[in-house]
Amino acid sequence: MMIQGGERTRSGGGSGGDHGSDEEEELEVGKSRGESKSSWKRLLELVRMESPGRNVIVYRDGSSLGQSSVSDASYIIHPDCWRYKLWLHFILLWAVYSSFFTPLEFGFFRGLPENLFLLDIAGQIAFLIDIALHFFVAYRDPHSYRLVCSHKLIAIRYLKSRFLIDFLGCLPWDAIFKVSGRKEAVRYMLWIRLSRVRRVSEFFDRLEKNIRIKYLFTRIVKLLVVELYCTHTAACIFYYLATTMPPSQEGYTWIGSLQMGDYSYTSFREIDLWKRYITSLYFAIVTMATVGYGEIHAVNVREMIFVMIYVSFDMILGAYLLGNMTALIVKGSKTEKFRDRMTDLIEYMNRNKLGRGTSNEIKRHLRLQYDRRYTEASVLQEIPASIRTKIAQKIYEPYIKEVSLFRGCSLGFIKQIAIRVHEEFFLPGEVIIEQGHVSDQLYIVCHGELEEFGRGENDREEEFLKRLQTHSSFGEVSFLCNTPQPYSTRVRELCRVLRLDKQSFIEILDIYFSDGRIILNNLLEGKDANLRNELLESDVTLSIEKSESELAMRLNCAAFNGDYYRLKRLIGAGADPNKADYDRRSPLHIAASKGYEGISLLLIEQGVDVNISDKFGNTPLLEAIKGGHDEVASLLVQAGASLGIDDAGGFLFTTIAKRDLNLLKRVLANGINPNAKNFDYRTPLHIAASEGLHSIASLLVEAGASVFPKDRWGNTPLDEARIGGNKDLIKLLEAARASQIADDMQRMKCTVFPFHPWDPKEKRRDGVVLWVPQTIEELVKAAMEELKSSGGYILSENGGKILDVNMISHDQKLFLVNE
Repeated sequence: MMIQGGERTRSGGGSGGDHGSDEEEELEVGKSRGESKSSWKRLLELVRMESPGRNVIVYRDGSSLGQSSVSDASYIIHPDCWRYKLWLHFILLWAVYSSFFTPLEFGFFRGLPENLFLLDIAGQIAFLIDIALHFFVAYRDPHSYRLVCSHKLIAIRYLKSRFLIDFLGCLPWDAIFKVSGRKEAVRYMLWIRLSRVRRVSEFFDRLEKNIRIKYLFTRIVKLLVVELYCTHTAACIFYYLATTMPPSQEGYTWIGSLQMGDYSYTSFREIDLWKRYITSLYFAIVTMATVGYGEIHAVNVREMIFVMIYVSFDMILGAYLLGNMTALIVKGSKTEKFRDRMTDLIEYMNRNKLGRGTSNEIKRHLRLQYDRRYTEASVLQEIPASIRTKIAQKIYEPYIKEVSLFRGCSLGFIKQIAIRVHEEFFLPGEVIIEQGHVSDQLYIVCHGELEEFGRGENDREEEFLKRLQTHSSFGEVSFLCNTPQPYSTRVRELCRVLRLDKQSFIEILDIYFSDGRIILNNLLEGKDANLRNELLESDVTLSIEKSESELAMRLNCAAFNGDYYRLKRLIGAGADPNKADYDRRSPLHIAASKGYEGISLLLIEQGVDVNISDKFGNTPLLEAIKGGHDEVASLLVQAGASLGIDDAGGFLFTTIAKRDLNLLKRVLANGINPNAKNFDYRTPLHIAASEGLHSIASLLVEAGASVFPKDRWGNTPLDEARIGGNKDLIKLLEAARASQIADDMQRMKCTVFPFHPWDPKEKRRDGVVLWVPQTIEELVKAAMEELKSSGGYILSENGGKILDVNMISHDQKLFLVNE
């Protein structure tokens, strides 16, 4: 079958291969010959060209990987075409003839007779045609497993391999021998034709894998052919050694000196050709078997040297034959195991009536396993588990590190993934994950190329999404989110992938759950909100959150018990020290409340949030202050901690009500606002004055509490003290009032408005009250920042420009205007 340029056809089934026709024949075991013949009609090719000048890829499945020009694929022969296979059988006959006749021609002829010469020329013409056909036969790339149909690549491959030997073998060496003056050296070139034995060897290899032919019969025939060919070649060489002696010394050769009863071989050249050949073959066989009677033996030195070499070779050949016969008896050969397994699979597939596509995929993988021995199980099966672990980490870890899904994960997590993955190979055209299926396997690409595609509602049109190459991953959405796969993944060239099952992944996350959170974040990069919601509801996320909660409890327990080393080990194992428990209390809350200075320092060094609040609004600094742990509080303040109490007024009121003077001193010293108000606009000084708490009121005044704020009923703290009648407290607050008034008098303030004093009312806006600074420039700058205005100078109420701050009086109204 020719693949014409510009044509594209589709067919059902799996991807094609060099053994595609054998697979179809094997599948039809037990079926009618008519069905087998009809299978050939379904052998259609899908041709695709990646880009102009590149490989043209041929698949035998119904899936298309794209459409493009195939002008480079004109007149390409598919290796599974039945016409080309017929030609291979025809050329095999010539190869058998040439392989056996070449030693005979070398040993027994010095120039072929006319009838044999014409036959030899016909054979060489056939091999020349075969050479020409090799430039048009597509081949399967050993790495990508694609069918390459580029004329250029086919030609380069053939020219670099065996073209020269094939071409030299086709030359008419007998005619060249005669033209050259019968120079003996020319005849040695005949041995180049023995390269055609390769075709016979390939034929027997195919027979051995064909389960319709008895393996024992095939092997015995092959061994007999090997033995016969070796002795046939040796017989021709034995006769050649005798004929190359000078005529006067031909009696001094093994055949010239041979005496069989009353018959003498003195004039052996005159004896019938057939009788001479049988005599030579007999000499070769008895020499190989070393069971002769001594009637034929080497006579001259040349013959002795060759006999020694021949017997040495026979020792190796005998061991090979005996070893193969032993393997046939014990049924231990690799090929026989493959045949038995293939037979069982075919019987199983026929019994369960599996589809042709599924059956072909199973058989192609079995054949790939036989041809490439690609799985690690057969190689590493007997190696101890510890060594297998090291090998797996060495081989797979570099690929896993580069996967974007695992970016930022710990080295321990990567090593565990490398130990748990399984290596698999997929052939071109195979769909690994179908759209709409829920996958519990995650795949990582080591070598090869895949593509992701989606199907529309009619399930006919394919939409190409993206290509996947080395260090890519696929199946992660369905794997992590428990949702149907949104797209299909198909192989473009032979792929080596690493497969990780979900159970192993969850077991690893139980140990390295912090890496699970990193993986989830990596997956969500650039994804939509729907995927985020699905991921949050998945069992992987629940497992991670459960582990995080459990470890947070362990961290808090270690912090509560003051177990510094256990806490350090947990953090080293990946526990997040910022993770809080159900009350949103972090380990730093616990350590601060207990006054554990070492643990607090460790947590601060780990970069924890020192201002985190629990469910009750407490910060670690507040916990340390409540417990009276000044050393821990000092550490927290140095780390940037602040009280940050949401309801500072309520906290101060509670503290005052408890008469806890020490706590009040500590919170005031750490910056709490002494003028914080409650819902009645009452300050802590209101409470202290109404309760007659002189010491607390004195502490609040010293901390900067103001005596001027009024509550909802218009009372100031001084009013509350007068109602209570505590003279000492009244005196304290009156002194504080006088002092604060004097301070206010010393520091003047003004009100700046962002408009001109003569502007109409509709243009006027609210102003801002500011402290009067040292210079007019500072006042302009502060007013511009607060009012968000571009004004340039300050005016008084009568429109005069103020040039110096000393001209400004207390509570004066000023106006910021533009230049």
